[in-house]
Parts: sequence; structure tokens; C-alpha cells
Amino acid sequence: MPLDFAAFHPLVAAVLHRFYEQNDRPAPAPAELLAIAARLWQLIEERHPLHPSDGELSAADAQACTARVLAHSTDELLAIAARQLVKTCLQPSPAACRNSFRETGADGHCRRQDAARARLRVSGSHCVDCPYWQELDAEDHAVFLAQHWQSGDASEFTSHRELFLPEDYRALRRAVLAPR
Repeated sequence: MPLDFAAFHPLVAAVLHRFYEQNDRPAPAPAELLAIAARLWQLIEERHPLHPSDGELSAADAQACTARVLAHSTDELLAIAARQLVKTCLQPSPAACRNSFRETGADGHCRRQDAARARLRVSGSHCVDCPYWQELDAEDHAVFLAQHWQSGDASEFTSHRELFLPEDYRALRRAVLAPR
């Protein structure tokens, strides 16, 4: 069944509710969630998700789309989420994962597997456009991520699975990329 606004709005609202909760903030009011979803939906209707051969959104394009979604909001947390949601809704999945979810810095630490960093991501440890959101089901994805946990001890992942691998996000990403 093709995605319509009636199905899209609750998916966006669920992601934003969880995102705000994991940041110890109350979610925007229902009317604001509806307005955010409506502005995102308008972008999807106008632009459609990019084809993989189109590549990623340019930084300027992502910024302009994010500004449209935010309208006049000055909520910094919403700005973080809105930018990621724009990419969720418009950016295609690359042919292969960039492995950002397990990249380590010079200090050997993986930023994407840090709870504080994951709290600021609507998609947890993975990129918003990671192909694994489409390719793997929830359980296989969890096993895969646990196997690639940098510390070798996936207990933090398993005790905070919804933070690092949010299923509401998977539902939104799959719905947006489903054939229309």
C-alpha cells in the first residue's frame, strides 16, 4: 500500500517522541508534531526520495529543506532532528554501508557507539541512509550490530538497544523508501 500522510504522520511523531525522550525533554505539542510531519510530507511530495544514482543531498540543499521543516522554530534539539529527518525522507541508501557505525577515531573510540552521541541521532548508531535499515530485519540487525560493537562487550548495546537501534526509525525509513 502506498504511503500517505495519514500513515506518515504517526511514524514521524513516534520518532520525534522517542528522540525527545532519550534527550530528557518533552516532545513538541501534538499540533507542532503534525505541522512538522506536514512540512516533511510536502518535501517528499515535491521532491520524492532521490534515486541512488543522484547521490546524497548537498549540504546547502539539506540546510534549505531543514529550514522549511523548522519553519520559525528556534528549538535546537528539533533542528538536529529535522536535519536528520530531511535526509531520512529524501536521501537514498548507498549501494554499500559506509561503516560509520563502527569507525574509530585516533583514540580507538567509536563515536557512533557512544550513548551520548546516539542520543542526538534519530537513527541511533547507524547513518540515516544506511542500507541495513532496508536489508536486515530487526533481530538480524541487532545481532549484526552486537557483533561489531567496538569494545567487544555488547552489554551497553543490549541494555540500550532502542537508543542504538531504534525500531521506530526503521519503520519510518522503510515506509518512505517503499515503492509508491
